[in-house]
Amino acid sequence: MSSKNTFQNSFKKWLVTGALGLGFSSFAQVQQQPILVKLNPQKTFQTIEHFGGSDAWAAQFVGNWPDAKRKAIAKLLFSQNFDKNGQPEGIGMSIWRFNVGAGSTEQGKESGIKDEWRRAESFLNNDGSYNWEKQAAQIWFLEEAKKYHVDKFLAFTNSPPVQFTTNKKAFATAGKPNLAPEQYDNFAQFLTEVIKGVKQKTGITFDYVSATNEPQWDWSDGGQEGTPFENEHIAGINKALSKKLLAAKLPTEISIAEAGQLNYLYSPFNKSARGSQVEEFFQKSGKYYLGDLSNINKSIGGHSYFTTSPYKDASQMRKQLASTVSKVEGLHYWMTEYCILGDNAGEIEGNGKDVGMNSALYVAKVIHNDLVNGNASAWHWWTSISAYNYKDGLVYIDKNKTDGQYEDSKILWAFGNFSRFVRPGAQRIEADLAQEASDKLLVSAYKDLKRKQSIVVLVNHSNEALAINLDGIKTKKIVAYQTTENANLQPVKVNKLSNISIPARSVVTLLTSI
Repeated sequence: MSSKNTFQNSFKKWLVTGALGLGFSSFAQVQQQPILVKLNPQKTFQTIEHFGGSDAWAAQFVGNWPDAKRKAIAKLLFSQNFDKNGQPEGIGMSIWRFNVGAGSTEQGKESGIKDEWRRAESFLNNDGSYNWEKQAAQIWFLEEAKKYHVDKFLAFTNSPPVQFTTNKKAFATAGKPNLAPEQYDNFAQFLTEVIKGVKQKTGITFDYVSATNEPQWDWSDGGQEGTPFENEHIAGINKALSKKLLAAKLPTEISIAEAGQLNYLYSPFNKSARGSQVEEFFQKSGKYYLGDLSNINKSIGGHSYFTTSPYKDASQMRKQLASTVSKVEGLHYWMTEYCILGDNAGEIEGNGKDVGMNSALYVAKVIHNDLVNGNASAWHWWTSISAYNYKDGLVYIDKNKTDGQYEDSKILWAFGNFSRFVRPGAQRIEADLAQEASDKLLVSAYKDLKRKQSIVVLVNHSNEALAINLDGIKTKKIVAYQTTENANLQPVKVNKLSNISIPARSVVTLLTSI
């Protein structure tokens, strides 16, 4: 895949052709007093590392679909290219999460996981050998992501292989950890072999590996692969993993701890043995300090589930998390999994597929909150491809293992306003607007010195179009992309820094040269 048609080159092309409006729409004029958006590039916050999503669960089947369809889905997720009219082809993910299965697929119905789409293959055979032809459909997506120049790759597992678990299943019994301490080394060796084996097969070395997922939950209902762990167990597993990776001379860094809810990162919350993870893993006085491991990534991962509504309460939680993380020098917060779950204080519920703007605007507000108030340097969606009647997908498909139909969603494109344009290395800068406007409009801004761009992302969650004036930007060369009920990252011509229209119920990205 040629890299000549990347955003930087397309932006330069727009600066030449944009004045002619080639392929670009124009903003409708708004008859109202513009809202002043003040940017301060001198006041900086976190540096963005990546935006991405995971291949669980559907990629294990969709990767075997007819070539034209699977390639079209991959393009939506990974492409940084533009079509001839300046329209982005995809959302340009910069990290791809690969689910390392525990072997419930091989167990079939005996696995106890009723939905075969939530089972997962394992590279490990019962005799201790490895079969690198397993997880082939997921490998296809991994390789396709590489072709699209996705920057980073992360291997994660929900459960250790069934050969090592206490109950020989890929989910737990009665909320008890499903891996005995004497199996930590075996589990660590398995993950090390997977990293080596995937590298040998694809040439891709996983940048990160995550050995535990949402350890606060019981994972005992057979709904999917998973196991609970206390902080003591997480520390033991990752110390063993660190040694195995170093012995194999692998550069892969360890990512922890995928907390099931953000509260567990900064407080004991309701499970003290599984909470206060920033303190216990990264403060030197922590009971299970891991910060001295040479190959641990200096990030703490948490999931934004159950902490997104009401918005003001969600903001306070993220500010508290950011404050806790800031007390550890060099530590970053990664939001490593989210989709719309539960009823969210009555604002929106997870049940029922929604490919329109209602869910997209809610997700855009969550992303903004995590980035601006949580100071997240990474943001990862959960299931990139969904076969369910649920608000959990970027791309939706028929629940068909060999072929079917697919459709994009507005969540995909709203997310794309961030993932497509706020590239790794961009630094968030101060962006303020009048307090009275904050109930309608959210704004975050970034500077990208490598690409010589400023990026401003605006979320208008009101039912009326709004006008803004931009202050703090010197250039008058702007290109905009809008996501609305009728547009997916549609390029829009902007002539000046004043009276810029932000359509009702939209996510808009403004790009300027610096």
